[in-house]
Amino acid sequence: MSIPSRKYLVIGAHPDDPDEMFGGCAVKLSKLGHQVVFVSVTNGDAGHFHMDPAELAKRRHAETQASAAVGGLAEYQVLDIHDGHLVPSLENREQIVRMIREAAPDVVITHRPCDYHADHRATAQLVQDASFLIRVPLYCPAIPIPATWPIFCSSWDGFRQPAPFRPDVCVAIDDAIPTKLGMLDCHVSQFYEWLPWLDGDRDFNRSLQTQEERFAYLEERWLESNRRQADLYRNQLRQGHGPAADTIRYVESFELSEYGRQVTLQEFAALLPDVAAGGSGMAVQT
Repeated sequence: MSIPSRKYLVIGAHPDDPDEMFGGCAVKLSKLGHQVVFVSVTNGDAGHFHMDPAELAKRRHAETQASAAVGGLAEYQVLDIHDGHLVPSLENREQIVRMIREAAPDVVITHRPCDYHADHRATAQLVQDASFLIRVPLYCPAIPIPATWPIFCSSWDGFRQPAPFRPDVCVAIDDAIPTKLGMLDCHVSQFYEWLPWLDGDRDFNRSLQTQEERFAYLEERWLESNRRQADLYRNQLRQGHGPAADTIRYVESFELSEYGRQVTLQEFAALLPDVAAGGSGMAVQT
């Protein structure tokens, strides 16, 4: 039986955020024939220690397009807003509303509003504010309202104030890890230059000579959060996988929003990759 094609819109603050938030699920969904669109709300032009901002924005845009090709994404959009300058203004709200209406997704994934980075918080606020306004015909009337009100959800984070993340659905992504690593590997300016520099390694990019070395580094350092989710939600994973849950190493998990179209956790889980494939690769919070 064929599976109806769906559309997923992943809205991150910076040009590598969607890859980290939803990269594994994106790979699995794309292989099933669904459309996955990544969006960076800023152009990333502050994420380096010496590059010219305009050149950095061009470089980071090119990195997103390379990642889209690796992951099989339908599109990777980058909005022209300066990195570090994002605010939940009326102008930006209208831009997000127009973008969601034009995309007409079934599911929207973004940050939670509690986060260390001001751009992440602003992105979450903008998407939250847009979640109702996309249904108001007289708001931005030039763009028609979508036929279906999307479901909104947030990706995992480890922050606990004002409220810890609630793992409504956990998705095992072990089989997508090689491709997710390939997507992260496209963001050279970030994972091999800027972020190591922030960690105090001023000459890091010269230390990795081969793809195998790069992937090993990415897996150890930048998939740690996916391993952490697998460990944190092991009991929940057993609900969907039984004893096989103990072998799962990597997870992407999501919190269903109180805003947007309201569905049961089971209905929400059915929109994520392993359930769409007819398996039991997810676990639902009960």
